[in-house]
Amino acid sequence: MPQVRANKIDIAYESLGRVTDPAILLIMGFSGALVGWPDALCEGLAAKGFRVIRFDNRDIGRSTHLDALGRPDLQAMFAEVTAGRPVAAPYALDDMAADAVGLIDALGIDRAHIVGASMGGMIAQLVAINHPAKAKSIVSIMSTTGRRDLPPGKPEAFAAIMTPPASPSREDRIARGLAVWRVIGSPGFAATDEELTAFVTRSADYAPYDPAGIVRQMAAVLAAPPRDERLRSVRLPALVIHGDADPLVPISSGEDAARSIPGAELLIIPGAGHNINEALTPIYLKAIGDFAAKVEAAG
Repeated sequence: MPQVRANKIDIAYESLGRVTDPAILLIMGFSGALVGWPDALCEGLAAKGFRVIRFDNRDIGRSTHLDALGRPDLQAMFAEVTAGRPVAAPYALDDMAADAVGLIDALGIDRAHIVGASMGGMIAQLVAINHPAKAKSIVSIMSTTGRRDLPPGKPEAFAAIMTPPASPSREDRIARGLAVWRVIGSPGFAATDEELTAFVTRSADYAPYDPAGIVRQMAAVLAAPPRDERLRSVRLPALVIHGDADPLVPISSGEDAARSIPGAELLIIPGAGHNINEALTPIYLKAIGDFAAKVEAAG
C-alpha cells in the first residue's frame, strides 16, 4: 500500500483509474479503513472516467497512529457534551480535513470531488468550509452538520459502534463487526451472511487493531462544533445522500445538511441504513458518478 507524507503524518492510500482523469477523493467514516469503500464502487467510478483515491484516515488502517496523544476519557467527554459544555480532543476534524487536502496536494492534484461517508461526510464538509479552492464539489453521505438540536440516532445503534470486541483476537473482532453491521445496516438492502463475513474479515485482516486510535477519532467527532452556519457560506456544488432507515444518523441530519449548503441536492434512498453494501453500490455509483460528471460538464 503506497503512502505519502502530508500534514505531518503518513497517509496510506490507493489510486484507481488514469492519473489524468478528474479526481474523486473518498473519505471513510469513524473507525473505518479505506477497504470500507466497496471495490465495485471504486472500480465503477474509475470506469466512468475518474481517478478514484481512497485512503486511511489518521489513527486507522495503515496511516500514522498518533499513540503519543494518549487515550481520551470518552465517558467524561460524553458527560460534558450531554451537559452542553465544550470538550477538547487530541486533534480536530479540521485536522483530518487538512490531512485529506494534504493527500491530494502530495499526489499533485489541483482540485478534487470530495466524497465522505458518516464521519467522512463531516470531514468533507470541513474541506468545503476550510479549503474551498481544493474542492470541485462535495458529496456528504449519511452524515450530519453536528447541529446540537438534531434528533439522535437509536441508542442500540450507537451502542453497537461503541462496544469493543470481547478481545483483540481476530475471531472476536470479526464477531463484533458482524454484530455492528447487523444493527446499523440497511433493512431494504439486506446483505447476506457471506457478504458480511467477507467484508468484516477483510477489514479485520487489513491492519492491526488500535482501540486507542479509534477513541481519538470519536473524541474528534464529539469535540467538533456544529457546521450548519458555516456551511451557509459554501459556494460549491453539493450532493447529500441519506437513507431513510439510517438508525445511527437519522434522515433529519441529512435533510439539515442539504438545507445548510446553498443549492445542495438531496437524494434520499428508501430502505437504506448506515452502510454501503453490494446491493446499494449501484445506487451510489450512479448518484456519485452522475453528479461528478455533471459538475465536470458545467466546468
